[in-house]
Amino acid sequence: MNILNVSDDAFKAYGKVIKGLDVSDLLEGLKETPQPDEVIYVASDAKLEACSCAEKIAYSLFGGMPIQIGYCNGSNVLLNAVEYHRDSEVNVALTDLILILGKEQDIEEDSTYDTSKMEAFLVPAGTVVEVYATTLHYAPCNVDGHKFCTAVILPKGTNTDAPKAQNNTKEDKLLFARNKWLIAHKEAGIPGAFEGLKGENLSVE
Repeated sequence: MNILNVSDDAFKAYGKVIKGLDVSDLLEGLKETPQPDEVIYVASDAKLEACSCAEKIAYSLFGGMPIQIGYCNGSNVLLNAVEYHRDSEVNVALTDLILILGKEQDIEEDSTYDTSKMEAFLVPAGTVVEVYATTLHYAPCNVDGHKFCTAVILPKGTNTDAPKAQNNTKEDKLLFARNKWLIAHKEAGIPGAFEGLKGENLSVE
């Protein structure tokens, strides 16, 4: 894949780089989180949420809304799925990592999505990025074979257990967790997920 940098103008369609926030204590806290070979995601981590920058992030990036600070760490080279939320997601990268991104507006009427429309972006270590609510994304990918580690900041309750299933709109079949709509690639084999990604299961290798 062609991999751009989040400083490239092309990233502006998907999110923005946040400058001016001191997140040094959060970066230090991330160093103490697990670094497994597989991908691990924890939605809410009490130690990270106790960082002094948490209140500033909640105010400046979420308008004072209650937030959760968790992490996504490990090793990954594949897209596997795309998800989106009703709110922006903020990532604070301890390591270099790659995000493969798309646009919710390109989801077809039948809830399928063509992966050829996605773009990949390098997020350098220490960077804070906002990923817009309409941006399709999933777990980060490795850079040069090295594991990744990033804080994942979202409105409180996001990515926790899904509410009881309803069938009010066609989009309801994508609701995989609280405030998390998911479209998976069949090769990923994600139990219970709607397999609507068409085309290649993109890889950064």
